[in-house]
Amino acid sequence: MASPTPDTMTLADVGALAQAIRGEVAKAVVGQAETVDHLLIALFAGGHVLLEGPPGTAKTFLAQCFAAALNLDFGRIQFTPDLMPGDILGSNLFNFQTSQFTLTRGPIFRELLLADEINRTPPKTQAALLEAMQERRITLDGAVHTLSDRFMVVATQNPIESQGVYPLPEAQLDRFLFKLLVAYPSLEEEARIVARFGTRTGAPKPHEFGIAPVADGARIGAAAAAIKRITLADSVVDYVVRLVRATRETVDLASGASPRAAVLLANAARARAALEGRDYVIPDDVKALAFAVLRHRLLLSPAAEIEGKQAEAIVAELVQRTEAPR
Repeated sequence: MASPTPDTMTLADVGALAQAIRGEVAKAVVGQAETVDHLLIALFAGGHVLLEGPPGTAKTFLAQCFAAALNLDFGRIQFTPDLMPGDILGSNLFNFQTSQFTLTRGPIFRELLLADEINRTPPKTQAALLEAMQERRITLDGAVHTLSDRFMVVATQNPIESQGVYPLPEAQLDRFLFKLLVAYPSLEEEARIVARFGTRTGAPKPHEFGIAPVADGARIGAAAAAIKRITLADSVVDYVVRLVRATRETVDLASGASPRAAVLLANAARARAALEGRDYVIPDDVKALAFAVLRHRLLLSPAAEIEGKQAEAIVAELVQRTEAPR
């Protein structure tokens, strides 16, 4: 079957593609439907995702299954304290046969990159991702190398460890469209997990569950192009801007969200509208994504920290306080 072109893919096609990806991931991953939907929104909106949750909640496995359903060039980097920027980007090595330097490409030259336990590596190495995540290119020895238009980073980190970890700097966090909190499963879901995986030995692999690629770069690109045609009314743009600016005007926050956050929130709202089968964005799209877009971009003020306030509660208050268009 021929891949649809950017001009021919309809909202129904986008919805069918998303549903097919959901179905493949669900063959192996129990629950986490909301997380998968956010991954789909990020994929179609051209954003990156940070998954945070306790160890053993299938963050890495979810990313692997998501990649397996997409048929994209997939790479994984296990971040460790001794990882160097060259281990991510690659390096120019001298070829004695040709008397020239030859680029040995690092694992970042992929379409979908899993940055596993990203906060285990020092800031110098974390910074190797900055240019790639923002501009989809890297610079090595003065030469610029372009990455795929579909380049996407899915990073994982554990929230409860304090030994041997390096918190991501604000500039790094701001390049992630979403920070998704992966919680422990419900009682029923955990029973299903044990029933599905309890008889297996070794780490599970997506292909063992029959996950097949149902998308490719052309279809994903066509879906992204279709989403750009979603109507974003001026009133909704104004709502997005007022909501993001409100994070900079509350005394509970020492640092609010950047203009980049407003742009990403608007793009993500378009993608969510498309997945809901609408060709226009409504305020509920913005509200539904506000927590995932804003939570990692906010820095609590000292007074708020002393009072024990949480970023989630502050975002909820700002969403409730910011008047949405009718």
